[in-house]
Amino acid sequence: MSDFVSASELNDLLNADAPVRVIDVRWRLDRPEAGHDDYLTGHIPGAVFAALDTELATHGDPSEGRHPLPSTATLQAAARRWGVRAGDTVVAYDDFTGISAARAWWLLRQGGVDVRVLDGGIRGWQAEGFEVATDDVVPEPGDVVLDEIGGDALSIDETAAFPQSGVLIDARAADRYRGESEPYDPVAGHIPGARNLPESVHFDAAGRILDRETILASFAEIGVTPGTPVAAYCGSGVTAAHTALVLHEVGIDARVFPGSWSQWSNTPGRPVATGDQPG
Repeated sequence: MSDFVSASELNDLLNADAPVRVIDVRWRLDRPEAGHDDYLTGHIPGAVFAALDTELATHGDPSEGRHPLPSTATLQAAARRWGVRAGDTVVAYDDFTGISAARAWWLLRQGGVDVRVLDGGIRGWQAEGFEVATDDVVPEPGDVVLDEIGGDALSIDETAAFPQSGVLIDARAADRYRGESEPYDPVAGHIPGARNLPESVHFDAAGRILDRETILASFAEIGVTPGTPVAAYCGSGVTAAHTALVLHEVGIDARVFPGSWSQWSNTPGRPVATGDQPG
């Protein structure tokens, strides 16, 4: 079963009153509050806004990264606020390829929830001509009980050692990987041994995921094939979850370093590589 659902498939599920809870995970790093504003401008009817910074992450010291994992209790409370009940399917979306929605997918899947991502996001929904709503949905609280999360997360020390036994993917843009620019963190470059594959290569101009063969070919270029131990990181652990989602869609399980470059670059003594080579 696909990790993605099309706009027409979701519309059919909603019209059939299937046990589906839709969450809107629109988010911007530069303006975290903008996601809720966009939600109120227009969202899928019945969708509940999910706050990435406070419900899908927590806050900590810079040495923990920008988006440390929430506790299981925090995520469970959020899921219940979204109205998720035992046995529900959750469909998460954002405004394009599913980068922030994938953070919800990664966490909820660890918690034992049946979760999907809307292919093409809200833009894909509107492109099909489906209606949007502007209310701030407050559903009846759910009763879902989550399994413990965090088992798919790599620590900073595990990440440092990972290239010795598998492929560590840096999912950021190529210029950040090479160390030519760094708009958010104190040091530019990448984790030694990591290979660069920006998440954008997996999607078309409409933000929809490409076919399986094309995706597998992209991963094969950096040494990832079915059976390869693989992990991903990015700037702060959001885009890396998106890479894990794409890998899972083509049958490859991946772990995520949630601290990502924001934790690595804020931890004294960690080595840094630059240029096109893994280092």
